[in-house]
Amino acid sequence: MILLNFTHPIPDGQLRRIEALTGQPIDRVVEVPTHLDPARPFADQIVALADAAGLTPRQWQSEGILVVPPALNFCAAALLAELHGRAGYFVPVVRTRPVAGSLPPRFEVAEIVDLQALREQARARRQARTDP
Repeated sequence: MILLNFTHPIPDGQLRRIEALTGQPIDRVVEVPTHLDPARPFADQIVALADAAGLTPRQWQSEGILVVPPALNFCAAALLAELHGRAGYFVPVVRTRPVAGSLPPRFEVAEIVDLQALREQARARRQARTDP
């Protein structure tokens, strides 16, 4: 599995936690430094972020990909749309949370969110509400 990290570096212990949650080894971690200029439109900047991952069209569509999205919500939403276009599905994301009482602040892996499954469940709810 390829882990695309668009946020702070992930400690080895947290990488092992991701492997435990997914049941798959992480073959490669791609660190993508993420800083967007809020004075410029995001679209081109998001394309540049996705390009910086260095994956080929074939890899986007055939490799197991997991994403740690950037913290800025607008950036994360736009990036997920871009990655969906490249992969053909919503890639799963790693959700992190602050470690309570940690000084300096630290974050831990909370869960893996299967965005494609969420989408499919939402479609089923939509269909169930429109059927007579």
